[in-house]
Amino acid sequence: MDPGQLALLIPIIGVSIPVIAIWAKHQQKMAELKMDATADATAEKAAQYAAQVQKLEDRVQVLERIVTDRGYDIATQIEALRDTRSVEDSDAGVPLNISNKETA
Repeated sequence: MDPGQLALLIPIIGVSIPVIAIWAKHQQKMAELKMDATADATAEKAAQYAAQVQKLEDRVQVLERIVTDRGYDIATQIEALRDTRSVEDSDAGVPLNISNKETA
């Protein structure tokens, strides 16, 4: 390498080192911002999942309370009586008073 080329190469290297340092710092900052955005998105999703799980747990508690409550048995018994009555009433729609008057 001749001295002229070396004289030209030294200032180019001197200028390119700070440019490379600035570029590396910028890349590092961009990576940090990307990680922060990813962490924020992950935290937001975790909060949404936690809220949804809490809602589901609340609903399960209500269902457990309904099933274990005595009122649930009463409602089931009432529905069973309705089913039995609808089977026994084969003359549905015919008033009992009219059929009694005709036989009297």
